[in-house]
This record gives sequence, structure tokens and C-alpha cells, in this order.
Amino acid sequence: MIKRGKTNLMQYVAFGLLAAAALAIGQTFMGGLTNGWETDFETTIIELDEVISGGVPRDGIAPIDRPVFDDVKSVRRLSDKSPVISLTIDGDSRAYPLEVMTRHEIVNDVVGELPVAVTFCPLCNSAIVFDRRVDGKALRFGVSGNLRFSDLVMWDDATESWWQQLTGEAIVGDYAGRKLDMASSQLISFGLFRARYPQGKVLRGPLGLYGNNPYRGYDSSPAPFLFAGKLDERLPAMARVLAAEIEGTAAAYPFDLLRRRLVINDNIAGRDIVALWQGGAVSALDEAVIDVSRDVGMALMFERRLDTGETLTFNFDDGGYMDEETGSRWNFFGEAINGPLAGAKLRQLHAFPHFWFAWAAFYPDTALYGIEANVTSAQ
Repeated sequence: MIKRGKTNLMQYVAFGLLAAAALAIGQTFMGGLTNGWETDFETTIIELDEVISGGVPRDGIAPIDRPVFDDVKSVRRLSDKSPVISLTIDGDSRAYPLEVMTRHEIVNDVVGELPVAVTFCPLCNSAIVFDRRVDGKALRFGVSGNLRFSDLVMWDDATESWWQQLTGEAIVGDYAGRKLDMASSQLISFGLFRARYPQGKVLRGPLGLYGNNPYRGYDSSPAPFLFAGKLDERLPAMARVLAAEIEGTAAAYPFDLLRRRLVINDNIAGRDIVALWQGGAVSALDEAVIDVSRDVGMALMFERRLDTGETLTFNFDDGGYMDEETGSRWNFFGEAINGPLAGAKLRQLHAFPHFWFAWAAFYPDTALYGIEANVTSAQ
């Protein structure tokens, strides 16, 4: 999370320390963080003291409510490896660069006639897109200025309920317990987006000054910032994982392992899945200039069962993804591009990259692939 304008991470740290000091000298939740809100704080599904101030006021990190886009062919400000959130709905393809998202965190948009909230929490490396309709009404989401387990707490303009970004669930207020539906999206490189969607559009940030990383060195730090919780030590806190919850079962796949394997076949809650990794996307939280940061790669997850009922097993061979059953060639987006199954498409699952500490805080019973014997039943 970052304050608008020229605020850097060290200033943000100072804000956080001041907030922590205020809490330490006796400021209660009800006496501090609730001031100025019309939220129903009597209705909650969490312990309210889990929420802390991030050091900025409500919408002090300004969400984008009227996004402006450029044609992908005209964009020169991004390198091929620059990370973007890719979203396609009904043929409308849009890219939301992380260089913009780190400074705004939420974009309220309408894509293919679907009202969506495109969200990114820099402290958790969590990029998720939600259908922002509740009971048929499109909500406008903002940045509360508060955090829970370092994760962005959003708020809606209808009831001022507070929502957890990583889970999409309302945690305090009239909507407490309600969950937003996720939209199928990918965190990929700009070069991959441009090649795949030559008619796509790219978000233009309203401030005009982007490309620098206000969180320099954050993803290589030994511990997360403003995290008030217990760390799961099965992995380093800042390790990236591709994580999903399927039918109540949470599973995570370390990027370090995906980078070595490129393909992992597994089963989550009785559903056969495949996780694919590809290099070519840099971290938005590494060097001062995002485009020269280290390559951390991209990862997506798909269901291996076809509409015909056949379940495939994948490997990486001769420079590409291939299924063992037919020898068909597949691309990173789960599409058969050559062979007997050419034209077939795997169903993408809602699995996203996160820092391990954040995912584990919300899903403590996560099965961690490669660490625990009960993680995988298929390979």
C-alpha cells in the first residue's frame, strides 16, 4: 500500500510506525479506526483487533473510478517483461499494469458490460479481479487505509462494509459474510498480453508518473511489512506461490519449484489440475525501476479434464507443453495449438500468485506442494 504522489516505502514505514505507536499507547479499535465511518461494526465475522491502520486515510490511496485506456499497439512506456493484470470478458481485453496498480490498488471498471473491481495489494503481491455486483447492484470499491494480515481492506460505497481483498469476502458491516465472485484473470507480462490481444487496451494511470517501484527491495526482505499475525514457516514468508481454494480445499505451489518443473500435475479436492510456469515477467516489488527488476515468471492453473471426460497428463518437452495421452501441443493459456486435440481448451481455475505469508494467513490449512505428503495425489 502506498500514499499517492511522491510517498516512498520509507515514508510509508514511518506512517506505519506512528500507527503502531498509537495503538500501543492504548488506542482501541473502536476508539480509533472506526472514526468517520458509518459501518455497522456490530456485524463482523472477524476479531476487530486484527485490523490495523496502514497509515493513510480512507481513499488516501486513490482508486481509479474512470479508467482511461490506450490501444495496446500505441503503448511504448512498458517493456515486454512488465507485469500486467490481463482480463478478457466477451472479447473485451484489457491490461492493468502493476506500475499503475501499486499506486492505486483498485480500479472500478466495466468490461464486456460486467462491472468489475481490479485489485492489487502490493504488500501481499495479490492481484485479483472481482465481479463488483452484490444482489444485482454494482458497488464502487475504495481503499479503507486499513490492513488485516498486511492485506488491503477495501470498502464499498453503499454500506461502507469492509472487504478483504485476498478473499473477496466482506468482514465487517452489513455485507459481512458475503463474497464477491472472482473473474478469470491472469498476471502476465505485457509482451505476452500484446501478442495475444493485438486489439487489446492498456490502462493509463491518471498521475502521469509511473514505472518506479515505491517498494524497492520489498519482495527480497526477510519479513512482510505491517503483518500482525503468525507466520507459517513451511516456506520463507516472502516466497511466491500459485495458490487456489477449490471446494474448500486450499493448495499452494511454490514458484521456485514451478520454475524448475515448468509443469505440475496434481489433484485438489478430487479435481485434476495442472499448474504451468513460464518466464518473462519481472517483479513489480524488486528494483527501483520495475522494468529492470528480476524475472520472477508467471504461473496459471487449469483443470486437466476435458469436456469429453478425458483427463490429460502434461509435461514440458522440446520447448513446449504437451499432453502424454495424444501428444498434442499446448500454449501457456491452456489451448491446444497442434496435434489431435488442436482447438481444445482447458478451463482456467481461480489460482493466483501471492506471497506465502499472506495466503497462509487466510488459509492456514493449505496443503503445500512438495512439502507435505498429503499435498498431491497425482503427478
